[in-house]
Amino acid sequence: MTADSLSLSVRGATIGDLSAIDAFIQPFVAEGRLLPRTIDELEDLLPTGFVALRDGEVVGFAALEIYSKKLAELRSLAVADRCRGQGIGRRLVDSCLNVARERSVFEVIVITSEEQFFQGCGFDFTLPGQKKALFYKTRDQA
Repeated sequence: MTADSLSLSVRGATIGDLSAIDAFIQPFVAEGRLLPRTIDELEDLLPTGFVALRDGEVVGFAALEIYSKKLAELRSLAVADRCRGQGIGRRLVDSCLNVARERSVFEVIVITSEEQFFQGCGFDFTLPGQKKALFYKTRDQA
């Protein structure tokens, strides 16, 4: 382990993290890499959200939104550009998937432009029985 990996922790998000998470994701939203989230939406995600911290600074975030026992969505995964390639995203995804397993959620979806990363985490374009997600956009902007 490197000194950097020793100073990294991934833990459940708390209400005390809310403003730091909001500030952390704003550049990703501005670049179009994440959808905008209101403070209320982020607060709703805290019970199933995770932060990656390096020396007390948020360097990653992800959350699992559980819709039902059948379906949850991995949302708002972001890792600071300077920290990419260090396994932080994978740890955040694993934390969310562990929540899904603990709560017996059948399927977890992710909507992403980073297909290869998520395929490396075990996601695929189809499920057994060749089920696929299809989308219909009702407006040009989120």
